[in-house]
Amino acid sequence: MSETLRSVLIRRRKSEMVEFMDSHPESFDQAIKLALENEENLSWRATWLVAGVMEKDDQRVRPFIQKIIEVLPDRDDGHQRELLKILLKMELDEDFESLLFDISVTLWEQVRKQSSVRYYAFQGMMKVVEKYPELKNEVLSLAQPHFVNTLSPGVRKGVLKSINELTSQNLS
Repeated sequence: MSETLRSVLIRRRKSEMVEFMDSHPESFDQAIKLALENEENLSWRATWLVAGVMEKDDQRVRPFIQKIIEVLPDRDDGHQRELLKILLKMELDEDFESLLFDISVTLWEQVRKQSSVRYYAFQGMMKVVEKYPELKNEVLSLAQPHFVNTLSPGVRKGVLKSINELTSQNLS
């Protein structure tokens, strides 16, 4: 990774980081490669930056989807949240959707995880349910109070809204 990108990630505000990425598009690959690493502070910031500058279904991310899914379970909460954001912006093939669903369920069930991580994990489950409505009942079974009540108030409200929308749909 170039020292320039490293310096930008360490010393600059988000607007300056985005400006740097816009004027140095070659740094995107470096940033996503760093996002897949586990360098304290730098990898999380690189992931956060990639999630912030990427387009929906960004083709530059596509070659890294499998690796993102592989490393996601072993990262710290904030890093997991940003990796989930990247995956949620991508159109995934069936195999990756299955893996996203499984990882999302695992993260969701960890009630001691940060609420924001669990929120994006829930969104991961919802993304898959949109395409595979037969999973609706599985997601609803994961919406029991002991999973939902441990969330922060704002996140709980968002999750409950999604649950209400899911229960009102005729997906099954």
